[in-house]
Amino acid sequence: MHPSAPGSPPLHGLTGTMHRLMSEATVLLLHGQPGGGADWDAVVRRLGRAETIASTRPGWTAGTRPLGLEGNAQAALADLDARGIDRAVVVGHSLGAAVAAWLAAAQPERVAALVLVAPAANLAALYPLDRWLAAPVVGELASAVTVGSLGIGLTLPPIRRRIAQCSGIDEGYLRVARRTALRPSSWRTYASEQRTLVRDLPELQRRLATITAPTTILAGERDRIVPPRAARELARQIPGARLVIRARAGHLLPHRAPELVADAIVTALSTSSPATLGGG
Repeated sequence: MHPSAPGSPPLHGLTGTMHRLMSEATVLLLHGQPGGGADWDAVVRRLGRAETIASTRPGWTAGTRPLGLEGNAQAALADLDARGIDRAVVVGHSLGAAVAAWLAAAQPERVAALVLVAPAANLAALYPLDRWLAAPVVGELASAVTVGSLGIGLTLPPIRRRIAQCSGIDEGYLRVARRTALRPSSWRTYASEQRTLVRDLPELQRRLATITAPTTILAGERDRIVPPRAARELARQIPGARLVIRARAGHLLPHRAPELVADAIVTALSTSSPATLGGG
C-alpha cells in the first residue's frame, strides 16, 4: 500500500469535493507482465491523498505461483478484504487490465470505477506471437529467452542507462526489473500468463458486455504490444466506455505518461458515488 507521497506533484484544479474524495478513495493498481507493484510508483506520486494498493501479482514474487484471470482477481479481492475495503477504483495495465475487467464483470459491487491502461483484455489484443509463446515446451523456452535476455541486458550499466534515457523509465526501477527478469520463476510465470491470455480471454470477452462500472480505456497510438485497434474494439465491447488514445505514446503508459493515468483515475473518482468509495 502506498500512503500519500511527500513532495508529490499536485493535481491542479481540484475542487474541495474532489480533494475530499481523493482522501476517502481507494485505488487498486494491477500491473502487467513482467512487472511488479513498483510499476505504478510514478502514478501513485501524482494521486496525492488517495489510498493506493499496488501489490505484486501472484507469480511475480518469490514463493508464489502464477494464476489465471480468476485467481488473480481473487488475489486482488483478498488485498481489499485484508484492509477492510468494500469498493475501489480498479486500474489495470496490459494483462493487469484483463484481471481488472474480469473483477469488474465477476464482482461488480466491489468496483466503483474501472481504468484500463494499454489493455490486453480482448481477443483483438492477441498477436500470433502470443499464441506461439503459449505453446507447450517451445513457449516456455521462448519465454526464458525473452525475459532472461532482458535481465542480462539490464545487468550491464551502460545498456541500463541507455534504456533509462531512451524510455524515460527510472534507472532504479530497471535495476529491480533486472533481478526479476533473471529469476527462472519469472520465466515460468511469463509463459504461464501467456497461456492464461490464450485460455481466458475468450471467456472474458463474453463477459465484457456485463460490466457496469464507469470505464475509461487508455491506449498509446504507437503501442506495439497491444495494438490500438484492440482498445477501440474494447471501447465498443464495454457499455459506455470512454476511450483516450495518446498520440506518439507506446505501451508503457504508467512509466511514460503517468500524468495521463493519474488524471484518468481522478476523473473516474468524479464519476463514482462518494458513498461507494473506500472502506465499509
